[in-house]
Amino acid sequence: MRMMEEKILSEGSVLPGGILKVGSFLNQQIDTCFLKEIGEEIARLFSNDHVTKILTIESSGIAIAAAAGIAMGVPMVFAKKHKSSNVDGEVYSALVHSFTKNTDYNVVVSRDYLTGADRVLLVDDFLAAGNAFNGLLELCRQAGAEVVGFSAAIEKGFQRGGDKLREKGYKVESLAVIGSMTDSEIVFRT
Repeated sequence: MRMMEEKILSEGSVLPGGILKVGSFLNQQIDTCFLKEIGEEIARLFSNDHVTKILTIESSGIAIAAAAGIAMGVPMVFAKKHKSSNVDGEVYSALVHSFTKNTDYNVVVSRDYLTGADRVLLVDDFLAAGNAFNGLLELCRQAGAEVVGFSAAIEKGFQRGGDKLREKGYKVESLAVIGSMTDSEIVFRT
């Protein structure tokens, strides 16, 4: 999606530690018109995959997953980073390491919202090493749900998480794939 690359170049910045800051349009402040286009593009990319549910992790992936769910006409579920009092009953859980926060989370989804009948599209804002997606994949495995693919707004291709998923035979569609990134330059894969 050329528009995503243009947004990254015009509004994004690279912070120390290899963090891509896109808070002005994707994370903290959301460009809602652009978000609508993101959802429509994800829906187009997976239009033939018979998705019945979209799964993401709180919190930055929620808006993107919701936009895709609206465009596809399917429910969106998000894994919570901690089991809280409003998550009752039995849950699926998986350990996920956050690259940006350098911490581990035990993400959970209620067994009521993810089942073996689901064909699930996993969506998130970033795909780097693949930790979040691997955690979501584990939740789907526990539920017996079929994963039809993965979609990220931005993939850090140089961290190889997307490549590893592709090597396992999964469909991975990222709207922008960064091939390399320094403090002064972002280069996209073609």
